[in-house]
Amino acid sequence: MKIATYNVNGVNGRLQVLLKWLELTKPDVVCLQELKAPNEKFPIEAIRAAGYDAIWHGQSRWNGVAILSKGYEIKEVGRHLPGGDDDEQSRYLEALVNDILICCMYVPNGNPAPGPKFDYKLRWYDRLQTRAKTLLNFGIPVILVGDFNVMPTEKDVYKPERWVNDALFRIEVREAFHSLVAQGWTDAIRKLFPTETIYTFFDYFRNAYQRNAGLRIDHFLLSPHLDKKLLNGGVDLEVRGWEKTSDHVPVWIEIKV
Repeated sequence: MKIATYNVNGVNGRLQVLLKWLELTKPDVVCLQELKAPNEKFPIEAIRAAGYDAIWHGQSRWNGVAILSKGYEIKEVGRHLPGGDDDEQSRYLEALVNDILICCMYVPNGNPAPGPKFDYKLRWYDRLQTRAKTLLNFGIPVILVGDFNVMPTEKDVYKPERWVNDALFRIEVREAFHSLVAQGWTDAIRKLFPTETIYTFFDYFRNAYQRNAGLRIDHFLLSPHLDKKLLNGGVDLEVRGWEKTSDHVPVWIEIKV
């Protein structure tokens, strides 16, 4: 079973890129982030024409997440991260797909830091840790997947010394991510590639993609049920070089089911 995550940076503006990538790589399940589209503007007909069903949680201009599936039923579980009843940002979606609970997320950026946006990000991570612990206690296969907006280690960022005060690399955020993983989750890409330099985001400026000056901020965290079923994974770097593409690249894993 091939599962992918892709921050599309605008699902309608990048629709042709998304459809081309789906046709070429044929993942079974895809988690999308940063749709930048309200629910009624999600391109469901084009997605279905490509052979995928979908559920989505959109928002006008910003945020938005979706789960696509080819050949598996999607059973929605929830579309809000518990603990934030007044949170109106569309950043979280849970669904059962082939008896695996897929939790698709777009963690807040948090910049500028310090400040209210950074405080919101840290609260979001607190809520995520609480939900993740609950999910582990359920004793079912779970994948936490998406744009976590954190580079966990210096290995995950080009020239880390330039990022020490950024909300994606501040020590508070890295500690929040490490505390999450320490609950019993496996960072799938790092398990597969423990020492390699792997990036999933390249800024549009300063020829970042051409210089391989990137960040690893898109992650898969696997519950213990799936850790030993991890077969393969990688990033589709070439997609970043396509015309009108996102600043993220698709990331994928394969698990035995």
